[in-house]
Formats: sequence, structure tokens, C-alpha cells
Amino acid sequence: MHPSNMICLGIEATAHTFGVGIISAKGKIFADVRDMYKSEKGGIIPTEAAQHHKTLARQLIKQAFADAEKELGKEKIDLIAYSHGPGLSPCLHVGLEMAKEYAKELNVPLIGVNHPAAHLTSGQLLTDTKNPVFLYISGANTQVISIEGQFFKVFGETLDIGLGNALDKFAREIGLGFPGGPKIEQMALKGKYVPLPYTVKGMDASFSGLITKCSNLYQKGKIAQEDLCFSLQETSFAMVTEIAERALAHTQKDELLLIGGVAANKRLCEMLNIMCKERNAKFFAAPLKYAGDNGVMIAWQGILEYQAGRRDKKNDIYPYERADDVKVIWK
Repeated sequence: MHPSNMICLGIEATAHTFGVGIISAKGKIFADVRDMYKSEKGGIIPTEAAQHHKTLARQLIKQAFADAEKELGKEKIDLIAYSHGPGLSPCLHVGLEMAKEYAKELNVPLIGVNHPAAHLTSGQLLTDTKNPVFLYISGANTQVISIEGQFFKVFGETLDIGLGNALDKFAREIGLGFPGGPKIEQMALKGKYVPLPYTVKGMDASFSGLITKCSNLYQKGKIAQEDLCFSLQETSFAMVTEIAERALAHTQKDELLLIGGVAANKRLCEMLNIMCKERNAKFFAAPLKYAGDNGVMIAWQGILEYQAGRRDKKNDIYPYERADDVKVIWK
């Protein structure tokens, strides 16, 4: 196997999604299979999500192989990558055990990768951005990041709750279930603006006060759900747009790349695009299909790090690892 022809199977299992992806070192995607744990009454329950993953894992991996078989032909998997963190420990353990099982069965190397780093690098691959400022917004994460030297540098982030989790929390409050972000987006289309708390400190943001205020207004019953959803989006998205603009000014870069599950929100993309045009910068968003958690991004990160010479002495999980803990050895 020549490094340029390497083919990797990636397993994503950090939170609500169990995903399996197969990609080549040239960026050719052969398979992308995933299934998301859902709850109508509450948020994500780690043990239930892990059981969801465990129940479907082998079926999804088998489907990925089947999807890739026609194009791959006689070519075989050369590497297996799994998301080793950050994430929910019960879910991460399922991903690790599945990765170990199939690495042993196929007799191929195994490498664990950082979930946020995988979002960043796969976003670059799929948008062909060169040196962007990353705006990473998912359930647990809200960060403005740039590659500086051999590390990811976090210029700003949430001081409390991630924006995706904030949206999900309010969605549960008003009975929309999990995941709530897409449902809030739909309700917001019918709403009008009411003032809400706006908290930005430098390049950091805080969403907990905003969510508390929305919940209190909802409980009083004087403001329509649609108006609260609209105002929650407008306020929180303006906050992250502001910190992204500051990061662009600070780094003097001219590309902004939005990644993470919340990148699927059309209104957020619209606001960021307007800001970038005013700064003569280019706005990019990860393709909708790959905005959320998926196995393809894990496989791509595995290829980058394995080709750069990284080898795991021990395969484990790291539930609290951050993007800025990762050394950028593949540049």
C-alpha cells in the first residue's frame, strides 16, 4: 500500500451519532453511513445513546463496506480511525471497542483522533479553503479557532454552554424534543424580534443567561414560542458573528469556515456571509451533508495523522481533550 492510495475506515461515536465513513488519501469518499440517537422528551442520555450505538454498530459498518464495495473493488482498508474524544465516555467506549474489533479482524493499524480536529480538517478538504479562521459550532462546542504554527489556537469560545446545546435546552423547555436546533429554526421563520440578553466578552460569548431569559419568558406565557425562537436565533447568531469578525480582524485572514452541526442553520450562514462580504472576506460552510458528526471526517483525520507519522502506543478514549491539545503534524 502506497501512502497516496491509503484507504481508511473511520468510526464516529462521541455523542448522539454513530457514523462510519470510508475515504481515500486523495479525498475520495466511498461510504458515509450513520444513525442518530433521538429522544422526544429529553436531551441526550449517555447510557441510552451508547446502547443505541452498540445495537446498530455492526449493521452500520457492514453497510459501509457494502456501499464502498463497487468502487473499491479488490482494494482493501489500510487503516481504521476512531474518535477518541472529546465526548461522552459510554459512547466513546463503544466506538473504541468496534474499532479494535475490526482492526483485529482486518489486521490493519488503529489510530484514535480528536473529534473537533476532524471537523476542522474535513471542512477544509470539502471546501478547499487554504488558511481559514474556523468557527466551530456544535452541541457542546462553540469556538473560534485558527492554525498557528503547529497547533490549533482557540481565540474565543463559550464561557458556559455550547450554542448547539443551548438551542437544544430551550427546545426541550418548550416541548420540541431532541435534537431541537432544526425545530427551532423552523419555528423562527414565523417569529418576530423581542430583546434578549447579549453577552460577548472580547472573543468569548455566554449563552446561559440568554437561555434562562427565554425560559422565563416562555413560562410567563406572554410571548409566542415563534417569537422566542426567532429572537434566540438572532441574538445568539449575532454574538458568534461578532466574535468571528474579531478573529478575522485579529488574524488578518480572509477566509471564514463554519463547521459543526449548527452549520446546517441557514440563518446563521446568512448572517456570517453578510459579515464576510462587508470585510472583503470569503465565507465557507461545511456541506450540509457533512456539517454534523460523521465517520468520513474521522477517517480523513486518521489518514492525515497516520501519514504524518503518528502511531498510538495505546488505544484509549479522552473525554475532555480539546482541539488545542492536538499538535498539527500534517501541515
